[in-house]
Amino acid sequence: MASRNKSALTEFTVQGLSDSPQLQLLIFIIFLSGYLTIVLSNLTIILYIVLDSHLHTPMYLFLCNLSVIDIAYTSTILPNLLVMLYTKCKTISFLGCMTQLYFFICFSFILLAVMGYDRYAAICHPLHYSLLMSPKRCAQVVSTVWIVGLLIPVVHIILTNDLSFCSSHQIDHFFCDLTPLLKISCSDTFIIELWNYIAGTIVSINAFLLTLISYVFIISAILNIRSSFGRHKAFSTCASHVTCVIIFYGTMICLYLRPTSSYSPGQDKVYSLLYIILIPLLNPLIYTIKNEDFKDGITGTFHCWFVFSE
Repeated sequence: MASRNKSALTEFTVQGLSDSPQLQLLIFIIFLSGYLTIVLSNLTIILYIVLDSHLHTPMYLFLCNLSVIDIAYTSTILPNLLVMLYTKCKTISFLGCMTQLYFFICFSFILLAVMGYDRYAAICHPLHYSLLMSPKRCAQVVSTVWIVGLLIPVVHIILTNDLSFCSSHQIDHFFCDLTPLLKISCSDTFIIELWNYIAGTIVSINAFLLTLISYVFIISAILNIRSSFGRHKAFSTCASHVTCVIIFYGTMICLYLRPTSSYSPGQDKVYSLLYIILIPLLNPLIYTIKNEDFKDGITGTFHCWFVFSE
């Protein structure tokens, strides 16, 4: 019976955020504006880093990859949600749901931990920084981050694909996330929940601990700097990263490192909105608003445009 129910399943119904037509229009406008802002701001960062040779350093290489990731995982959710809001059609195919789930998990990376280690190397070992973060090593680190990110969701998808959904096909969320899918399954979800905890512990917790340890050494090194200007400059290079780490890992832990029985649809939608929209919106702002390299680059670009137009 379970296999027949699974094989017969061709699509899910996504409940979304609201059934009110007025609210749906407002949500559509807000999300469309947010998505365009995310894509354009992160594309701007990528273009500046690629085109400006002065920004071809490990820090900006990682920031460029972070912008790519922000665009990628946001693009797995928001375009489909915008179509649902515009057409009022809330169905998604089983294949589309699995694809959305894969790429959403795929882009939940450990890149922030790597960026924390980069700041540790720059502040605590400035004389050996070029050796610790050589171009070859940076390429290896970035490649590892992408490979790990692409491989981890494979097990999730295999286990999820083997579930049966005989009681309900309505996902109480605005996209195909793992927990609401497990809630409507009539199969035993112990194995996939166990794997979720194992993968979450190995990747998220260890990445967070690596970031935390890096910042213990960073703070210790900053406190040993004698000049107040030096301490302020060192801290300013880390403040943006710390802000992103707190928001990112706090949201991830609240969303995924807990039993399915504690699932709360309203609460999870709020956490997901923080993860999908707020973090990609904040990253470009946080990493560039106090960044002198970006300010100088933007000022120089506008100056060149002004001279050329004259």
